[in-house]
Amino acid sequence: MSIIKTASDFGRVAVLMGGRSAEREISLKSGQAVLEALLVQGVDAHKVDAGLDVSEQLRAGHFDRAFVILHGRGGEDGEIQAVLQSLELAFTGSDMTAAVLSMNKNISKQLWQQQGLPTPEFEQVSIATDIDSLVNKLGLPLIIKPVNEGSSIGMSKVKSAEDLKAAIKLATEFDAEVIAERWITGEEYTVAILGDKALPVIQLKTPHEFYDFEAKYQSSTTEYLCPCGLNEQDEKQCQQIALQAFRSLRMSGWGRVDFMRDELGQLYLLEANSIPGMTDHSLVPMAAKQAGLNFEQLVWEILETSLGGHHNG
Repeated sequence: MSIIKTASDFGRVAVLMGGRSAEREISLKSGQAVLEALLVQGVDAHKVDAGLDVSEQLRAGHFDRAFVILHGRGGEDGEIQAVLQSLELAFTGSDMTAAVLSMNKNISKQLWQQQGLPTPEFEQVSIATDIDSLVNKLGLPLIIKPVNEGSSIGMSKVKSAEDLKAAIKLATEFDAEVIAERWITGEEYTVAILGDKALPVIQLKTPHEFYDFEAKYQSSTTEYLCPCGLNEQDEKQCQQIALQAFRSLRMSGWGRVDFMRDELGQLYLLEANSIPGMTDHSLVPMAAKQAGLNFEQLVWEILETSLGGHHNG
């Protein structure tokens, strides 16, 4: 059910891509795909490479709204949302608060725990962390993650206490905040959310130790299963928890929630992405396709989420 009748109802649209994060290249790919999908449908869309002068570019362009497709820092951490909110420019996806809450793995996991949602036990760590007490608390293996990086950048799976210091040191090269998380053995799933509904669940299979940067963007051995192989009841439960996780972080518009499911069938929330990838390799388009939406329709529906008016409140 499209609220918008014609492409011209959107006005002039800035497609914000690129940016300055570690994920710049992926954002440019996603952004280009989005831009082409809008243009082909007659939307007056324009590429804006979001550098330091982004607010000047937006002012000069006299845009009516923005399609935000910036991944990582500057895009998913509330920075660009703050700029857009100050310019009173409508935009797609989550607002500044939700971007901050979902980008910071430490905060999102704390919020999920408060809401009684399942997420693996974790500790904030630093170079000074007492390794023995960390291992006593969380066991081995562990996964070490920078708190504010996406695309699995700076993450490592650690199987022995001796390797923990090096893994923490590596993660601190990407972020001052680092967490150690209990390793969950099982299957990885992801749930894309569009508007107020969860799309079909995707299972991710990789021969890598975990779904790392290479498995995400370069590898041809990563398999994506959609339908995901869960029975209807389990898939519904997955979608339900994803929606609760999404809403508890005050996210809106669209996004993606990643899970592990252990051998006993218990689900664990890993992280939420407020601006997931939109390349040909990406998961949201795959889930949308399974739900009967092609890439152009998906992009149109995401752009419609900028009409909510909840950003200028």
